[in-house]
Amino acid sequence: MNFITPSVNRMRRPVYYVGLIHLLGLLASPAVHAEGSFLEAITGGKVSGQLRPRFESVTQEGKSDKASAFTLRTQLGYATNDFQGFGAFVQFEDIRNLGSSRYNDTINGLTQYPTVADPESTEINQGFISYKGGPDTLLADTTIRYGRQIINLDNQRFIGSVGWRQNSQTFDAFSVTSAVTNNVNVFFAHVTNTNRIFGQNSSQGDVRLNGELLNIAYRGFKPGTLIGYAYLLDYAPGQPIAVTASNKTLGLRFDGWHQPEGGAKFFYTAEYANQSDYKNGASTVGASYRNLVLGAEVKTVQVKLNYEVLGGDGVYGFATPFATGHAFNGWADQFLTTPRDGLQDIFITLEKSWKGIHWLARYDRYSSDTSGYDYGSELGLQASKKVNKNLTLLAKYADYSGDTNSTNVARNLTLSRDLSKFWLQADFQF
Repeated sequence: MNFITPSVNRMRRPVYYVGLIHLLGLLASPAVHAEGSFLEAITGGKVSGQLRPRFESVTQEGKSDKASAFTLRTQLGYATNDFQGFGAFVQFEDIRNLGSSRYNDTINGLTQYPTVADPESTEINQGFISYKGGPDTLLADTTIRYGRQIINLDNQRFIGSVGWRQNSQTFDAFSVTSAVTNNVNVFFAHVTNTNRIFGQNSSQGDVRLNGELLNIAYRGFKPGTLIGYAYLLDYAPGQPIAVTASNKTLGLRFDGWHQPEGGAKFFYTAEYANQSDYKNGASTVGASYRNLVLGAEVKTVQVKLNYEVLGGDGVYGFATPFATGHAFNGWADQFLTTPRDGLQDIFITLEKSWKGIHWLARYDRYSSDTSGYDYGSELGLQASKKVNKNLTLLAKYADYSGDTNSTNVARNLTLSRDLSKFWLQADFQF
């Protein structure tokens, strides 16, 4: 399956024709005019939408000007009702700048300002045909999707929709989700294109590839869930990500919690993955990933200690180009690309709900995986309030302090500089 991304990311003809032929076949069926017909499924669907205005301010050492961005994300979607297991969903997305252009949105050329990666764009964010197998069918407890879709796997460390940025990341894919047994869930997708957060007008906006995503979860253990995954990424030539970066990631994750009767709730995660070259990937592609989490929750207070390592050998750093990167390694987004010397991130998070407001604080210490030097540290603070079922308000702050040791300055100049960000946001969904 292939997609192109002109003015509104229209789909290529083969996908359109497949959908049209299926549609005409259903329209020709006598069932169309019966109760619960195809037309009723089309007209009786559900509208969804979102308005998300956000103010973002960025102060970056080395930039003479401070960035200020006031943007609005508008999403409007429509999901049909199911007809004999079949359904469809389409969602439009528009990103607008509501204020002055005092920020580098990655395509406007205003490089004197720090980056706020929310360029203006209007596109089809999602558009897919789906099939859900009924309880007495061969595909019971199975959902198939074909088209542009959001894919979020596990904690989105490797594959995610980058929901924090105004422009979502979506995938042009054929995907299958199946509950094979009560304890085993399988996800598989063949991906041909990734529509990244930079938008349709950016040379970095699309990455064509042959990607295979396999994720298998086993929930039969009382202590938690065991997950195995294989992500095979074969990049096409002439892409923002070089064909020589093609890689395969094989990993295992155990994630769970335990709560003695009447006691505190304990959380734990252990994960390991290995990344190596795949197809035309260079022989230098190779690194490991490790993640350990221990936490506890007492009443309304939750604390977690995290240790995450993205390996690096001085040439290649463990790559996660399709992750929801903002959720990891600090909110200042200094480590969206792993440094060639790798990354060790030791951080603690503290959460508490108080007087209707959810408070979250985190502190990260960053160092290299090889060569033994520090990158810096970061403090993050966040407060959010759910006003009602539709509206959530949020204030957020991140302050990164770069370490000026000689090795860091020489090998990662940007990481040796200070950076702070502040956000105010309203999120209205229906």
